[in-house]
Amino acid sequence: MKLSRKTDYALRALVTLAIRQQEGSPPTPVRELAKINDIPRRFLEMIMLELKAAGWVTSVAGRIGGFHLAVPPEQLSMGQVVRLFDGTLAPLPCVSVTHHEVCSQETSCRFRRVLLDIRNYTARRMDQATLKAVVDSQPVMREEIFAVGFSGGDGI
Repeated sequence: MKLSRKTDYALRALVTLAIRQQEGSPPTPVRELAKINDIPRRFLEMIMLELKAAGWVTSVAGRIGGFHLAVPPEQLSMGQVVRLFDGTLAPLPCVSVTHHEVCSQETSCRFRRVLLDIRNYTARRMDQATLKAVVDSQPVMREEIFAVGFSGGDGI
C-alpha cells in the first residue's frame, strides 16, 4: 500500500492539530500548518476544506484564526483519513470491499489469500491507530527502517 501525497499531508496536518490541542494552543493558521509540515500552502488549503467537510476540523476566521480539531483525537483513526482521501486500504482491487473488481483468476489465485490477509491486517492496524495513539507514540528511527531482516528485499 502506498499513501497518496494528499493523504500524507492530511495526516501530517491532523497530527499537528492533535498535538496543538493537547498543548492547549489556539487555532493554527494554515500558513503555519504548511510551514511546520513542509506542505505547499495552496494544496493544504484544499485538504483542510475536505477535512472540514468531513467534520474533523473547524476553522476560526480572523486575525488570530486558524484550524483546530472538531473531534477528540481518540475518535479519529488513520484508517478513516486514508479511506477519505485514497478510498481503499486494499493492495489490489480483487480484495477490496468498496472498490472490488472481478479478476479472471479469482477462483484459482493462491497469492490472493496473502493479499487479503495483508488488507485485513492493514485495515485493523490503521483503524486502531487513532490520532491520540499516533501523537503518543515515538517517531521512527532510521535504524528501525533498515533493521536486519528487512533490508534485503528490493522495493521494501
